[in-house]
Amino acid sequence: MASGDTLLIFHPYNNEPPAASYATLDTRNQHVVLDFDAAADENALFSAVMPQHYAGTTGVTVYLHWSASSATSGDTVWMVAFERVGTALDVDADSFAAIQYVADTCDGTSGVLEIASLAFTDGAQIDSVAVGEKFRLKVSRDADGTNATDDMAGDAELHMVEIRET
Repeated sequence: MASGDTLLIFHPYNNEPPAASYATLDTRNQHVVLDFDAAADENALFSAVMPQHYAGTTGVTVYLHWSASSATSGDTVWMVAFERVGTALDVDADSFAAIQYVADTCDGTSGVLEIASLAFTDGAQIDSVAVGEKFRLKVSRDADGTNATDDMAGDAELHMVEIRET
């Protein structure tokens, strides 16, 4: 695999919502999205197997394709974390690596997509996920401003998540 090549793509329907504080499934002009509220942190979970063609040396970059439900200004803070399931994790409890976050400014026109990107180094930042192992990806909106100021009013709509080889 070459740097920049796509490893995985997640659609809103691939979300495995947690029991509470989850992003809600919605549509925008027949485009399926996950709505992340501006008032409370909400989460989406995606499961996959790390593809065999992942080199496992430099890491990955996660690209979040999103739009604002109604806002035309402000920043949305996205948080992303990996959880290695592999063959040793007891799946009765979560075990996510430390989150990485990015603040991304919404477009001046509601509904126009932005792409926020977060780079993860191979190893601890991706919870040491190895080729052929199951993992989960947690995507959250930091509405409460724990990591940075999220000042975009209204929902942030997640259209798609792409993971590329870095």
